[in-house]
Order: sequence, then structure tokens, then C-alpha cells
Amino acid sequence: MSASMQCDLHVHSKFSKRPSQWILQKINCPESFTEPKRLYDIARQRGMDLVTITDHNTLAGSLEIAHLDNTFVSEEITTYFPEDRCKLHVLAYHVTEAQHEDISRLRDNVFDLVPYLREQAIFHVLAHPLFAVNDRLTLDHVEQTLLLFKYFEINGARDASLNVALRHILDNLTPERIEHLAEKHDLAPLPKRPWEKYYTGGSDDHSSLNIARTHTTVDGVTDLASFWAGVEAGQTRINDIASKPQTMAHNLYGIAYQFYRSKFNLGRHAGKDSLLQFADAALTTEEPVSCWWGKIGKVLSYKKATSRFFQSESPGIEDVLQREARQIIADDPRLQAMLKQNGQTGWDNEDKWYEFVRQAASKVAHQFGDSILDSLTRAKLFNVFKVLGSAGSLYTLLAPYFVAYTMFSRDRLFSRECCEQLVPQAQAGEETPKVLAFTDTYDDVNGVALTLQMQVELARQTDKDLSIVTCGAQAKDEGVIDFDPIGTFQLDEYPELAMTYPPFLEMLDYCFENGVTHLHACTPGPVGLAALGVAKILHLPIYGTYHTAFPQYMAELTGDTGMEDMTWKYMTWFYNQMDLVYVPSKATGDELAARGVEGDRLRTYPRGIDVERFHPQKRNGFWRSSYAISDEKVKLLYVGRISKEKNLTVLTQMFQELTARRADLPLELILVGDGPYLAEMRRELRGLPVTFTGVLHGEELAQAYASSDLFVFPSTTDTFGNVVLEAQASGIPVLVSDQGGPQENIDHGETGFIIPGAEPGEFARRVEALADDPERLRHMQRAARDAVADRSFTNAFLQSWHMFAPTREVPAEQTFATAS
Repeated sequence: MSASMQCDLHVHSKFSKRPSQWILQKINCPESFTEPKRLYDIARQRGMDLVTITDHNTLAGSLEIAHLDNTFVSEEITTYFPEDRCKLHVLAYHVTEAQHEDISRLRDNVFDLVPYLREQAIFHVLAHPLFAVNDRLTLDHVEQTLLLFKYFEINGARDASLNVALRHILDNLTPERIEHLAEKHDLAPLPKRPWEKYYTGGSDDHSSLNIARTHTTVDGVTDLASFWAGVEAGQTRINDIASKPQTMAHNLYGIAYQFYRSKFNLGRHAGKDSLLQFADAALTTEEPVSCWWGKIGKVLSYKKATSRFFQSESPGIEDVLQREARQIIADDPRLQAMLKQNGQTGWDNEDKWYEFVRQAASKVAHQFGDSILDSLTRAKLFNVFKVLGSAGSLYTLLAPYFVAYTMFSRDRLFSRECCEQLVPQAQAGEETPKVLAFTDTYDDVNGVALTLQMQVELARQTDKDLSIVTCGAQAKDEGVIDFDPIGTFQLDEYPELAMTYPPFLEMLDYCFENGVTHLHACTPGPVGLAALGVAKILHLPIYGTYHTAFPQYMAELTGDTGMEDMTWKYMTWFYNQMDLVYVPSKATGDELAARGVEGDRLRTYPRGIDVERFHPQKRNGFWRSSYAISDEKVKLLYVGRISKEKNLTVLTQMFQELTARRADLPLELILVGDGPYLAEMRRELRGLPVTFTGVLHGEELAQAYASSDLFVFPSTTDTFGNVVLEAQASGIPVLVSDQGGPQENIDHGETGFIIPGAEPGEFARRVEALADDPERLRHMQRAARDAVADRSFTNAFLQSWHMFAPTREVPAEQTFATAS
């Protein structure tokens, strides 16, 4: 017998009458299918000097091993606060069968149970004190437990934050605090010196995978009696390996697999099937079954699934899962090695199992996404419903992780609340927001990407915790978290619809492990959807911004009004999931509200630009020196994507009409940017005074703005139009359409003109009038600069940061009436 003794004080066997609440709800099967004797052997193999089993409300499992050396009889009692049926779990040790009968009668009321346990001198511990077993635990309940119990469990199955918070609360108790709680709840403390609390540790193992992960050690003792004397005196040392959501998920998979393994006797097939052999190694404590890899090589080889795998003639998702799973095992040396190792613990394998599930889910999700998008774009609605119907298998594969992350996130929120209320002197003030902005576009040359890039830089300068999350970005900028995509979807006939599929499980884990407090969905694509899923699972606030008129964009791109309607339905659903939706203009907010987005979710937000970078002082003859365009010419500038959804056909028609009618006007049309309409636009404007520069950046772009005379922006689909502000900051008046958000940035007749109906003829008339009146043009140039001189990007960013205030009470700048 050693000079120190160890015991895992919280292990369950298959004799439990009722499983824990979370297992009952999510898996609906018994807890452990490992025999009590096998649990005893595992515990002894893992260095435990003493062994007990704490089944729920029964001694059966514990009695099964009572004849073995170094054991004692125990149980886990489910008890209740009588006023609201809030559950507590209480561990009771050295219990006789007669005492168990009394406990069974009294356990319905914790105020009856605990005095009985004290009267009978039954050593008892409050298990997982900050875990809400049936979602009813409140701060008031926790306060009352501080008056009822002296011993509290450091629980091995829960998030480490609960154990840290528990120690923080108990170690800071004072006689005055206990007296206050006793008066508040009209409850006399039961233990002597109730401000002194002691700890025990237990793994709370339900699957046999994590026995001894957390256990209690008493140093300097050699027998059971001295061990318990040390425990009661608070002389324990808690040894634990912190649990993660992957730990709980691994347990859930293990419980489910052990159930089906027992029910269908799957063990007899493990030596013949690599997938079953792997499941045995990862999800049970059984000895590995040998498997002749040479013979099963043929089973592992298969033809790779195509993007059309989910069409009616293809196998179902279950077949895809099995095939992909076997291939993953065959391709990963770490997973193959696991099949041959003996004496592994659950915590040895939980990371490997996570990696296996992640890979399998990613491969299947890629095919699933391809099939959905391909069917939608080809109007194969029957296939869409068929694929969606099979998605349940993919959800089932991932559900244990979703459950685990949800519960661990909820635990963190509750433990923080308890610490703030019960240890007020340790409050650190308001929570500092840690924000992740999710975007499907970061490398693109557009307003969304450029705004995000500037926000990251400003966040660093102003000490704000903001990072950008994207998928498959080329740029590796500081403050950008780039995940490798699990796949990409693109149709040859619609190259503009390229989408990357994000690795959802990795993003979920990143947000949890890094303590993210707020999510911001900047785009409604797959990455934005991932942000929404993460927010729902982790109980985080999520905000959205509506930057781009995607439905109109789809209509322009495909020429299909049905595609536009379908996109609107998706947009309405997506933005109604947000806590708040930020729109760049009132026109955009009105449109979203009219389409069904709830008006009380909508807010306008300030938009700014770099007013120092874009400045009239940058006017330096850039066009003469770089493109040989005479200073005498009136230079009409367009900056942006060269694409039909920008309504550039109006610009083409306007310039053709104007140059045909006024050959005497010294005009030059300059287009800065690139896009799918570029080649066609070049052909249509061939022979006219037009310059296409391609994309310009940095100082070249700033000089291009300032060295121009008039900015023309005919787009009807832009929600804001950053380029409109950039042009005015550079001292250039702007012509815009009366449709969309850019018009709200123009003082009609002073800093530019708003053109009704985006008519080419009206654009031409305004250009002609200003070209004929240089004095008025110069006046409008000065007015344009004055109008935006105070709209700095820094000021706008700091104002918009208030959306992440801890209270989340952000005032509305506009009122939007939702359509009935």
C-alpha cells in the first residue's frame, strides 16, 4: 500500500436506474455498458488504490464489486429544491442498504435529505455544484448550497471554468458573507464553520473512457480509514485533466456506440471491418481486435464521390459517410496506430476522434453543399428536398459536438455570473468585447473587403479586440484568421457564384477556446452562415451588416427573376436570425423591412473614409503624367467593379450620346477597376476618348480621384457606395442614381446631382452642363470636400464599436416599419 492513496470518487456503471439529464435528452440510452468488474479493473490499472461506483439513485453497481479489495459502497443521489424542482446531485459514500432505503424516501427534498445525511454521519459531497442539471439552477440555489454543504466536487466532466469559478467562490467566503446569505434565505448553515469548504475530485465518467481522469489523492495515508479521515479534514489533493467540449462529445459517442455494440453484438465483426475496429479502439475500453490490413485493402479502395453524389441515382449520405470514414482511417497513420495500442485512456483518443469526425464531416458536407447549390441553380427542386432529407445523418454525426459546445458555453456564462455576484470585491469591471467579423470576401476589391481591412488596422491602433474570420484568403494580414476551406463550389456558366465551404467545427472550436464575446456576420454566404451557427451553439450575440444587394445582383447576373425571389427569401430568413442588422442607408433599411426583415432589428450605422488619404491636395496631374491625358480635358471618373450589375450600360449609353452630340467638349471617360463586363464595354466604346486603367491602389488611386473633375456612378444596386464618399473627399462632385443608398450621401445641386430613373440622357445633360460651366464645377468641387471633411473612418469606426457594448442596448438611428 502506498503512502498516498487515490480514488476516483465519481464513476457510473450500467446499473444506473436513470442516466444523466443531458444523456437522456440527447442520446436516450443507458449510461455505460461496461460491467462493474471491468470498471474496477480499469480504475486499478490507472493507479487508483480505492474504487467505488456512484450510480444514480441505486447501489447496484457498487454492490457488484463490494466483495473486491479496496472498495466501498456509494451512490449519486438526485435531489430537488422543493419550490421549483431544481435538481441537485449529491454523492454519498459508505452507504448501507438500509440507509439507501431512507435516502430514497427523503431525496425528493434537499432540505430533508441533507440533515439526514449529517445525522447518519454519511460523508456527502455536492457534485458539479455550478452545473444546471435540469436547466433550473439559479444564483439563489447556489447561495443556498453554500449553507447546506461543506464538501464540493471538482468535476472532471465539466468545463474547467466551472471548477475555477467554484474554487474562486469558496476560497473567498467569509463569516460575514455566510451570515448575509443565511439572513437572505432564512436558512441556518448546517456545517460547522460554514465558510470553510473542502474539495473532492471525481471524473463523473459515464462511458468508462475517462475513469481516473479526475481523482482525489490524500498523501501520507495507507488504509481506507486514514484516507477518509484525510478527506473529511480537507487534506485532499485534486488531480485532474481539464475537460473540453471534445471530451463530452467523445463520451456521448462512446455511450451511443457501446449501446449499439451491446445490442447488436457488433464486437464479433470488429476484426473484419476497419470502421468497427476503429470505433472499438476509440469509443470503448475493450482490448483491440486484430485485423489483417492486407485483406481489407480492397474494402478501403473505392471510387471518389463526385459533386453529383446526392442525385437520385447515387447512394445515400450514410453510404458516403461509411466510405469516407474508412478512407480517412486508411490514409491517416495516427488513426491506424491507434488500432494497435493497448492501455489507452479516453483522453488519449478524444483528439484523434475529433480529427476523424472533423475530416469525415468536412468531406460529406462538401458533397452535400455541391449537390444543394447545383440543384438550386438548375431548378432541380426534387433533388433539393431529397438532399435536405438526408442531411439528418450529417447532423447526427456532429450532434454530440453541438451539444457539448452548447453546454460548455452555457456553463461558462453561468459560472461568470456566479463569480461576479458572490465575489463582488473581485469584479474586474465590464467585459471587454472580443469580436470576430465573419466574411466570405476579404481579398476582393470591393467596399466590404476594403472596409474590413481598414477596420482591422483601426482596431489595432485603438486597442480594440477585433479580428476578421474568412476562408481561403490570399492575403495573410495581421488580424485576419484564415481557415482552409473544405471545398469550393463553382459552375462554369456562373463563374461569379464561386463559394468556399468553411470548416464549421474548426470555427466553432476556435470561438469557444478563444473566449469570443460577439460575432458579426458581414456577408450572408457560407462563412456568414457559419457565424450564425456558432452564435446559436455558443449563446453569443450576433450582428449582421447588409452591404450588398445580393438579390438584385443575382437577377443581373442570371437574368432570372425566380433566382432573385429565392435570394430574397433567404436574405429575409438570414437577417431575421440576427440580434441586430446594420444597414448603410435608410433606403436599404426600408427595402429590407419591406421584404420582411423585422424593423426593430434594423439600425443604420456610420460610414466613414480616410479623409487624409483622399484629399484635393493629391491633385497633381496624375492623368497627364501616367496616361497622357491632357489637363484641358474634363475627366469623368468611375471607380469600381466593371460589371453589369453596376448599371454601366447607362454609362456607356450616356457617353456615346454625349460625344455624338457635343464633339466640341473636351471629355475623357476614365474607368478604374476590373470585372466581367470589361471586354464588352471596351468594344462598345471603341474609338471614343475612354481610358481603362484596371485596378488602382494606394496613392495611385488617391491621385486618380483628386486629378479628376467629375465622378459618375450610375449603380442602382449599391447599398451605400464608399466610392461616392471617396470622390467627394477628393474634391469631386458626384452624379448618382436615385435608386439605392449612394443618393443619401449627395446634397443635390450642391455636392452633386441625383439622376431620376438613372436615365442615360439625364446623366449626359448634367455632365454637359457642368462641362460648360467651369465656375460652377469648381464651386461644387469645394462643396463636395467640405461636406465629408469630418466623416473620418476613425470616428465612424469608434461610433460603430458601440454595437458591441455589453448591454447590447444600441439606439436606433432610423425607424423601419416591417411589412405586414
